[in-house]
Amino acid sequence: MTADLPEVRGTLTQDRPLADLTWMRVGGAADWLFQPADLDDLAQFMAALDPAIPVFPMGVGSNLIVRDGGVRAVVVRLGRGFNGITFDGTLVRVGAAALDAHVARTAAAQGLDLSFLRTIPGTIGGAVRMNAGCYGSYTGDVLVDVTVVLRDGTITTMDANALKLAYRQSTLPDGAVIVQALLKAPAGVRETLEQRMADQLAKRDETQPTKDRTAGSTFRNPAGFSSTGRAGDTHDLKAWKVIDDAGMRGATRGGAVMNMKHSNFLTNAGGATAADLEGLGEEVRKKVYDSIGITLVWEIMRVGEPNADT
Repeated sequence: MTADLPEVRGTLTQDRPLADLTWMRVGGAADWLFQPADLDDLAQFMAALDPAIPVFPMGVGSNLIVRDGGVRAVVVRLGRGFNGITFDGTLVRVGAAALDAHVARTAAAQGLDLSFLRTIPGTIGGAVRMNAGCYGSYTGDVLVDVTVVLRDGTITTMDANALKLAYRQSTLPDGAVIVQALLKAPAGVRETLEQRMADQLAKRDETQPTKDRTAGSTFRNPAGFSSTGRAGDTHDLKAWKVIDDAGMRGATRGGAVMNMKHSNFLTNAGGATAADLEGLGEEVRKKVYDSIGITLVWEIMRVGEPNADT
């Protein structure tokens, strides 16, 4: 991308490699990486940016594969000016760059229950976009509204209902950047909440490969399929179970592996490319479909272009 971009007060970097900004540590460069100084800087940049230039908001890259050819867009990554947390009774106003785990801990200290966020990797902006959830609770359960900067630079507040939140998905205007969320948290007892979060962390560490390079759960659980095939059985399957049944636990491609500890965690075991990771994921999807007729849906977001020679 060679277009002249608007002046900014933040940091605007051309051809910025993105691999070190993702948990998977793979992928090419963004045409531009923009780290705005504050809300006005972001809004003014978006308003002045050529409408033909795509914008891609990026958090901490915890649920993302950047393809090896990079991203033909301006990648917007929010920093410290967007991670504040304030309280007004049971209402919690959170900057989009605030880490989910930090929000959970800070709320617990106030006697407010956002404990489900404690084990979710990433930021509040990503949690809203993906309606992230854990232990039966979802971001949509506590979300009141979000403040976004639209592609034309307009700053607006959207009611939670307007996002059409569903399992691991939401609806936002193209190019919109979430900058803040308003949450309504149930009351709780600090000590009880802290113990619950400690138990959740212990359970996660016991069952998930938290020390490996993953991007969280690779595929959504396949809703609407019974585990027995019997009429009236409404138990949804788990993605790891259908991957196991298809014989793909431990499957490899280049430096990518379906983790032995939890087979729904696509892992960079060392030296993997984005093509290795995405290619192995597609192999798993095909094998599961061929085995039991279920099409797994990616939960990890894949963005950008492949290398020309892959």
